Amino acid sequence: MRKGTFAKLFSVASAVALAGTLVWPLAPRTAHADRGVVDLWKAIKPLTTIASAMNTGAHPDDEHSAMLAYLSLGKGVDTFSIIANRGEGGQNEIGSELGNALGIIRTRELQEASKVTNVTLGILSEAINDPIYDFGFSKSPDETLAKWGEQVVYERLIRKIRELRPDVVIPAFLNEPSTHGHHRAINVITVKAFKDAADPSVFPEHLQHGLRPWQAKKLYVPADEKDYTVRVPVGEYDEVYGASYLQLGEESRFMHKSQGMGRHYDEGPSFNYYKLEQSTVPAKARETDFFEGIAYTYDDLAREVAGKPDGETLARELRTLQKDADEVIAAYPRFADVAREVHDMLTDVQRALTAVKGARLDEETRADLTHRLEVKERQLYTASAEALSLVAKVRPETGELVAGQTTTVKVTAYNGGQVPLKNVRLKLNVPDGWRAKPLGATSFDQVGYNQTVTAAYEVEVPKDAPLFQPYLPPSVTADVSYKAFGSTAVSRAVPTDAVAVLPPFSLSLSPGAAVLNTLKPQEPIPVKVTVKNYNPGAAEADISLDVPDGWSVEPKASSLSFAAKGETKSAAFTVQPSAAVKRGTYTVTAVARAGARESRHGAQVIHYPHIGTTYFVQPAELAIQAFDLKVPEGLKVGYVSSGFDNIDQYLQQVGVDVTRLSAQDIESGDLGQYDAIVLGIRAYGFRPELISSNARLLKYVENGGNLVVQYHKPEDKWKPELAPYPITIGTPLIEWRVTDEQSKVTMLAPEHPIFTTPNKITEEDWNGWIQDRSAYNPSQWGKEYVELIANGDPGEKEFTGTFLTAKYGKGTYTYSSLVWYREIPALVPGAIRMFVNMVSLKP
Repeated sequence: MRKGTFAKLFSVASAVALAGTLVWPLAPRTAHADRGVVDLWKAIKPLTTIASAMNTGAHPDDEHSAMLAYLSLGKGVDTFSIIANRGEGGQNEIGSELGNALGIIRTRELQEASKVTNVTLGILSEAINDPIYDFGFSKSPDETLAKWGEQVVYERLIRKIRELRPDVVIPAFLNEPSTHGHHRAINVITVKAFKDAADPSVFPEHLQHGLRPWQAKKLYVPADEKDYTVRVPVGEYDEVYGASYLQLGEESRFMHKSQGMGRHYDEGPSFNYYKLEQSTVPAKARETDFFEGIAYTYDDLAREVAGKPDGETLARELRTLQKDADEVIAAYPRFADVAREVHDMLTDVQRALTAVKGARLDEETRADLTHRLEVKERQLYTASAEALSLVAKVRPETGELVAGQTTTVKVTAYNGGQVPLKNVRLKLNVPDGWRAKPLGATSFDQVGYNQTVTAAYEVEVPKDAPLFQPYLPPSVTADVSYKAFGSTAVSRAVPTDAVAVLPPFSLSLSPGAAVLNTLKPQEPIPVKVTVKNYNPGAAEADISLDVPDGWSVEPKASSLSFAAKGETKSAAFTVQPSAAVKRGTYTVTAVARAGARESRHGAQVIHYPHIGTTYFVQPAELAIQAFDLKVPEGLKVGYVSSGFDNIDQYLQQVGVDVTRLSAQDIESGDLGQYDAIVLGIRAYGFRPELISSNARLLKYVENGGNLVVQYHKPEDKWKPELAPYPITIGTPLIEWRVTDEQSKVTMLAPEHPIFTTPNKITEEDWNGWIQDRSAYNPSQWGKEYVELIANGDPGEKEFTGTFLTAKYGKGTYTYSSLVWYREIPALVPGAIRMFVNMVSLKP
């Protein structure tokens, strides 16, 4: 018997999810063009079935998009995508954000992708720095679950299953050694949860919060055409959408822009294959779809309840709903006719809910019928708004608020259809402790065609309001209720962009991270604090720095005056470390004081057209790493950035003269002026001029230059012959990386200048690395290269091609798969010392 600790007992996010997981959108909508009859079909198709399915994965983009599109858009099945983490450990193909900032981007992309396929999204990671974090590539489900906390992630998955009550559960991956450990971990816990979610002794705390055990009917796992139970025809063409389900799935995948996802597929037959792993209903070796043997229609449900006490009465109600759903579909695409049938069905669903409540039923049957009918009620609300062409909006005067501020928020309802809307009420929803005061009418007797009604609210944010958390549901929403054809429906609106409580003064420090060279402890550290005023008008603040004990800062404080909201100013400081500073990590914090108010946070604005605007609020801190570092005087480096790293900024900070090279510089500039040229990760894939100018780069080496190339994938247009002596990248890529950042490293050529000049590299320099050691290691290379290190994950073969260097002509060519782009921004001393050595190589 497993009893849960129920870690993080029902946080705010969990409580909101429990109260309304299926009810309302939990993310802002980006601007989009409504698609009329297509959106109407998307809204009414789910009314035809009472079936549901859940797909589980580890990261944003793990969802089986084509299969989800087939189930949701094609069959109308209530479909859920449950993802474990937010992809914080990945790379960013649209910007420089990494870590939590990247997690915010990928979360918003996942939310937008889910809208395309009409899928309900759930994410097990609940907050910034949540235990369920994308800590980087893993080769083991055991390692993954240990780092996440197996009980934490398992409790949350069980909770989602009990909240959503899927008939069918489908993990996105198998538990195979060649698969990412995160993917394997989700398979492991999904398979285990299939039965445990039905066991009341597993996490019994859930039952105290209104949940009930739930036994899904079937569990399927991915398969192939040689051994499968169900073949999903994702290549079927849907005339309403004008695309196949494979194409519709890819339309959602294109939203994962930070991962470069989305492909163009031609029309034609295509299938996804799945094998039945567990079932509580009779099953066959081959099935026509996931739902064989499971109630799929209202008539199916009626047959199941007919033999129970009061069952025939309930069966009649369900058969009525079957007729209603058929009539809704028959009325399509006539909007007013569809609206009439939708509201007739809404009346019947609400009557059926009342009948279930009063019927003599066992509690499990009552809970099941109630859940399915409440899902239909919410879907009917959506269908009503589409059929009536109701457009509900909530429009804050500003989405950037501060604690204690008063602002105005408007709620509007527009009737674009021919049916008059009656008893229209516009209600603004705000968090507990906020005040929303109507400034005029909020109810309207009737709204006719092409008319808009507006309700304005004065909103007061409490003085102790917490700062914005990007993973919580929207703080401000609106409900528009109205009556049509004798029944009342509700439509919820969320703002286009996030409404965020931000620090009154947003502080950012430059640099954001710094190296303190203990060989030169007397050197001061210049720090610039940039301050943005988020107060609603003019404001003043005293800016200062909190520094470690024994350190000093000049000036003690700097007064800044702002004329208006949004104005940005800066203050310059000089931090003087203690003369006796030792190796280690130190923190400097920026503080803005205005009377009794104090700000110690910065608000990073994250904006991209496909996800809108959101924010990452974090402490305004400067991390300082103190260690010994020798840098040759006058070292001049040309850096070719792919856009995925900012190593050049850190080189500049430690005293290297760095120039970012443009395409023109690479194609026709004087490369010989640089002591070293560094290519950023995957640069050949994103700087097209490198391919055509590769001969110039090799000539630069031949003439005595020092060229450093960081890791590439084969799809980055990498070819072995781009190097002076061939280098082939190992495939499959998953097998050619080292994920244990603490794995043993053996220096095979300890006397090579990369390990001696100007910094003496020792075993200590391999300590403190983060996330990984290396990625996409070479599998073959020319005999001309010196193999610098041997390294591998514990229990696996060691790679000797991770760090290669060779003389070519008068110069040096170095290829490295070490993950410098993670280590150097994290101020890992050994990585910085070694990188300086690498760019300091002399002919």
